[in-house]
Amino acid sequence: MSKVIFITGGSSGIGKAVGEFLHEKGYSVYGTSRNPEKVTGSVFPLVALDVRNTESIYKAVAEVIAKAGTIDVLINNAGVGITGPLEEIPAEEIKNNFETNLFGPVEVMKAVLPQMRNQKSGLIINVTSIAGYMGLPYRSVYSASKGALELISEALRMEVKQFGVTITTVAPGDFATNIAAGRYHAPVIKGSPYSKIYGDMLDTMNDHVDAGSDPAQMAEAVYAIMKTPNPEVHYKVGAFMQKFSIVLKRILPGKMYEKMLMNHYKL
Repeated sequence: MSKVIFITGGSSGIGKAVGEFLHEKGYSVYGTSRNPEKVTGSVFPLVALDVRNTESIYKAVAEVIAKAGTIDVLINNAGVGITGPLEEIPAEEIKNNFETNLFGPVEVMKAVLPQMRNQKSGLIINVTSIAGYMGLPYRSVYSASKGALELISEALRMEVKQFGVTITTVAPGDFATNIAAGRYHAPVIKGSPYSKIYGDMLDTMNDHVDAGSDPAQMAEAVYAIMKTPNPEVHYKVGAFMQKFSIVLKRILPGKMYEKMLMNHYKL
């Protein structure tokens, strides 16, 4: 029997690339989408799931288990971007980002874990971000939500190891996906003290995503993790300097690292 893979956010971007790759490898893949009826051409089945809605999470997990008999690997991929000066991001948008990037993935894990505990095996791969390892200017909320998922994954990994369940994270850098189009952009407010710098940086951030790596690299990374008998706690996938920036934060004094980031972003 092929392993059953459950991918949140499987209709586009990284989730779609991972699902297609694993489907070609012979795995039984189930993806999710908020509106699967609107998605055409998916090579694997999509079930309805909104990570901001706990009822839809448990319903989707139950549907996949009823159809496939189990869930062997959860790939918690669904997420959304957000940009803006923290002072000008509406509170409801901050809450929505955490609902999507943190609380949703946590609820998906809670829904899947009873099945994995009962079968005494399972792998959960939480897709975070290299941005979650550092506070990036004008991406403060995104950095915070992804960073929180990194830490929760570390803690939960130790809690569930006794049940034969492994949790790991994979942090992508900039990849050429539609996340820039789907993210919430705080508007550039005319007359705002942030308007010039934020407006310029918004263009730069979108350019970075458009020029990002092929999502197929993430698919290959996820596949390699799945084939590893004892996965590491964290993985990073992306351009060398993006991954190296995490190492630099660990070894450089705080103010020196801050200056490096500010120079990079022309602040």
